[in-house]
Amino acid sequence: MDREIEGFIRFVAVERGLSEAYQLSLRQTLEALGGWMKKRGLPIEDLGTDELSEFLADRKRGGLAASSLRIATVHLKVFFRWLAATGVLPMDPAEPLLAPRSGQALPETLNRTMIERLLDGIDLTRPLGLRDRAMLELFYSSGLRLSELCGLKLEQYDADDRFLRVTGKGNKTRVVPVGGKAREALEAYLARERRSLVGKRTGSEVFLSVRGGRLSPDRVRQIVKERAAQAGIESKIYPHLLRHSFATHLLEGGADLRVIQELLGHADISTTQIYTHIDGARLKSIHKKFHPRG
Repeated sequence: MDREIEGFIRFVAVERGLSEAYQLSLRQTLEALGGWMKKRGLPIEDLGTDELSEFLADRKRGGLAASSLRIATVHLKVFFRWLAATGVLPMDPAEPLLAPRSGQALPETLNRTMIERLLDGIDLTRPLGLRDRAMLELFYSSGLRLSELCGLKLEQYDADDRFLRVTGKGNKTRVVPVGGKAREALEAYLARERRSLVGKRTGSEVFLSVRGGRLSPDRVRQIVKERAAQAGIESKIYPHLLRHSFATHLLEGGADLRVIQELLGHADISTTQIYTHIDGARLKSIHKKFHPRG
């Protein structure tokens, strides 16, 4: 992490010509992140949106003001965007982070109505409709990470018992269920559309591009945004938002936090606890809106 921080600071100093004060501010945020990672034994390649959200939540619990938290969020976004652009990381885990409002520094979630609009808005009679519906259903049904969905192989799906054996961060394998709607969408795609995408060099990846190859993370992000636009959803939609919605809706429905931790593949329960903050923020918002003295 130290090498990446130094490289980024040199970049903003030499290429961008940013002030020493801004460089110092950046360094403070990134070194705090580095110390947080070291305590948890997290290498940089294992940092995802969940972990960055928990880091920011820890900073908030430590007394960091809302204005400083907004600045720290921006620092993370520009740093990880640079890491992805220079090839240090395969994707940008900070992209889904939102600058906090009213002191909250957590990713958003979609409500159930928006989820239904997104999923039901896909025309299954159009080319790639079955594929895209199956992809989005799995994001929401099983809480997959973007990298996990892109790398998902046919042999990881147990159609009889309706579960996926997913290999996540640190090559750790977990079993996640496939819900009824997601199973229907996945099996319809496998039976009726995937075979038309298979080419000479096609592997066993579940989700294929029009050329028969594995879908890239950038392409999946683009597909999710396009499908959201077609459904008339104006909010910024990205794959990880469906993962967050999966966890939040489970918590709202009464699921145990340890079960959610297992389903998401979090090594540490503290990472999963960000969802208790999201749910708490939702409850406070409802109380403020409807209580006569809220």
